Order: sequence, then structure tokens, then C-alpha cells
Amino acid sequence: MRKHYNFSNMKACRNPYVKLLKQSVTIRLDRDTVEYFKALAVKTGVPYQHLINLYLRDCAVRQKELAMRWAVNGRRTTRCTRRSASQPASER
Repeated sequence: MRKHYNFSNMKACRNPYVKLLKQSVTIRLDRDTVEYFKALAVKTGVPYQHLINLYLRDCAVRQKELAMRWAVNGRRTTRCTRRSASQPASER
């Protein structure tokens, strides 16, 4: 082995598999959520997008399911029903 290697003439090469590893998506998050992950990013030194990805991956691996119950504050809830195109306008 040489004691010194000259890397100054090397050309940078992009990883051809990057697009297969990650998928680009657009998602709308609450400001508080983004601020939380950004603060955590500063604390840990890991980019906040990576932290969000790690958290979502952990949820997927553990097959966590969200348990939600919609609160009804004294109001009657209504159901949306599907209307067929053949239904007359008077019955809608």
C-alpha cells in the first residue's frame, strides 16, 4: 500500500440507486409538528426530514395503528351519503 494517494483528479459519481431507495412525496404537516422535529434535529444533529422518516418507518415496522375517536361536542353528526348520477335533482 502507498502512504499517500492522490484523489485530486477523481471525478464525483452519483449513486445510481438513490432513486430506488427513497420516494419523494409532498405532505402537509402542522406547524407544531414540523417545529418539534426541527428542534429535535438541532438537539440530535440529524436532519429533521430524516427524523420524520425514521419515526414513520418505526411505525410501519411495528405496524402501529392510529386509534382515533372523533369527539362530538353536543352536536349531531351527519353522514355523507353517495348520490348516484341517475338520481333526480329533486331527490337530492
